[in-house]
Parts: sequence; C-alpha cells; structure tokens
Amino acid sequence: MYEAMVIGASAGGLHALTAILPQLPCDYPLGVLIVQHRCRQADNFLVEYLNDRSAVVVKEAEPGEAIQPAHVYIAPAGYHLLVERDKTLNLSIDPPVNYSIPSIDVLFQSAAACYKNHLIGLILTGANSDGSLGLKMIKNYGGFAIVQDPQTAEVDVMPKAAIDMVVVDRKIPLDKLGHYLAKCDFKPEFSVAKDHLHE
Repeated sequence: MYEAMVIGASAGGLHALTAILPQLPCDYPLGVLIVQHRCRQADNFLVEYLNDRSAVVVKEAEPGEAIQPAHVYIAPAGYHLLVERDKTLNLSIDPPVNYSIPSIDVLFQSAAACYKNHLIGLILTGANSDGSLGLKMIKNYGGFAIVQDPQTAEVDVMPKAAIDMVVVDRKIPLDKLGHYLAKCDFKPEFSVAKDHLHE
C-alpha cells in the first residue's frame, strides 16, 4: 500500500538516523526521503556516514531523479527538497520555511500531494515546529503519521509540536523505531474493535 516515507529531523538527528537507517534491509520496498536541518555550508559527511552503515543506498538528492525503493535521498544543505507529481525529486532555493532550508514542511507537503494515502511521515528529534504542518497534510490525504516518542528525543520540541497538531498513528521510542520501520507492518497503535462498536 505504501510507496514512500518522508522523515524530518533537526537537533539530534544524526544519532536518531544512525539508530534507524542501518536496520532497513537492502530490499526495503519504500523510497525514503529525509530532511535533516543543517547549515548551508555543511559538507557531505552526513550522507557518507549513513551510507557506510546502511544496507540501503543513502545518497544526496538530485533534481530529476526518480524515487526508487531501497534508496534514501537526503536533502542537500541549502536547498529545499520537493517531490514532483511524477515521483521525481526537485530542489529549490526558495526562502527558508520555519527558518529552515531545507524545510521539513516543504518536503512533507509536496510528497503528500504526490503520494496521497500511499505515504508515511515520520518526525524525529528537533528544536522547532518544522514538519508539523506537513505531517498534518499527510494525515489529511490518508497517509500514515509516526512520531518519535518525545521522551527518547535528544530535543523533544519537534515531536511534541507534531503530536499537538496531528492525531498520530504511532508514537515509538527511538530504540524500537528501526525495527518497526523495517517490518513495514504499518497499523495504527489504537483501533476500536468491531465488537465494541454500537450497533
């Protein structure tokens, strides 16, 4: 059902991504797109570090690139990452959103418009509210919303902001996130059993 996953991270994101991406198998069925807040002058260390530790391919996103399963595309420093309607990537140097370029909201909103109910959104550790509006749009399109349990976040502001704005499907501690995502068994944490419904 799901075709892609978008992930947003800020302060503490390297630690969180290092706990998650190495657990994804080499035949992972989803394409994964990531915005990690970085300064404009950041080098390629983040991409190389994660790729060296992962079975999936981790690379910097390039404009016009088709999104493939078992590939992780990371927004370059100083560029917004967007998904076009034909499921290819694009980059922009539009002004910062939520004081951020790349912006999590920009990625999430463009991906939601493309994938609709075939998209998973994940908010990780961070120090602002970037990503909350984008995660809400993913839910509005029928996608699946996951948030790192704020108690396990290096900085809990971003996951808490998402939980305040969105009725999330899952809130998962960091040490369990990689295993959960690798299984691809995406079901809401809480559901009402049919025998509890009033006739």
